[in-house]
This record gives sequence, structure tokens and C-alpha cells, in this order.
Amino acid sequence: MKQLTTIALLVVSNIFMTFAWYGHLKFKEYSWFENLPLILIILLSWAIAFFEYCFQVPANRIGFQGNGGPFNLWQLKVLQEVITLVVFTFFTTTLFKTETLKLNHLIGFVFLILAVFFIFKD
Repeated sequence: MKQLTTIALLVVSNIFMTFAWYGHLKFKEYSWFENLPLILIILLSWAIAFFEYCFQVPANRIGFQGNGGPFNLWQLKVLQEVITLVVFTFFTTTLFKTETLKLNHLIGFVFLILAVFFIFKD
């Protein structure tokens, strides 16, 4: 159960993170957003990132073996990176129609999946 809880919290955390880091690139298309000064965009991103941390910190605490969870630090990190990549890919291909998923991206994903395999292998 802790495995699924950790993964679910990491997914939600990464959704917030992706919007905090890249959402402003999409929001600039809206008239209310396009004239905001950079400092307000930064503050808005920080406000979104707050929720990222509200899910990321519990995910790591629940998932870490030192707290009775199923994952060591290496596993938590590589799991988070792969989740980030999946969320980012969905975000990018859904919201940014000018960005395309290419063969070199897929090859890179295969290498990341191999990283997960090797990190989780005893």
C-alpha cells in the first residue's frame, strides 16, 4: 500500500511541479497573463510549487525505507524522475501542440526505463 501511496503522491506532486515550472509558458496566451511582470509570474509559480511540496514531502517520508517505506533513496529519486518525465510528456503533448514527441525522445525514455530497472535490481 505504501508503494502505491508514494507513487500517487509523486504523480500529484509532479503535476503541480510541471505547472509551476512550465505552465506560465502556456498561460502567456491569455490576455490577463501576458502583461504580468516577471516578479508576479515568479510568485505565481512559487504559489503553485507550494502544493508540489505538500505532496512531494509526504511521498518521500512514506516511501523511504528509513521511515518504514518500501524504497531506498536511489529508488525514490529514479522513480520521481521517471514520473516527472511521464507527467511532462503528457503535459507537453497535450498543451503545447507545437511540441512533438520524436524518436530520440522515445530512445531516451527507454534508457530511463533501463535506469529504473538497474536501480531497483539488487
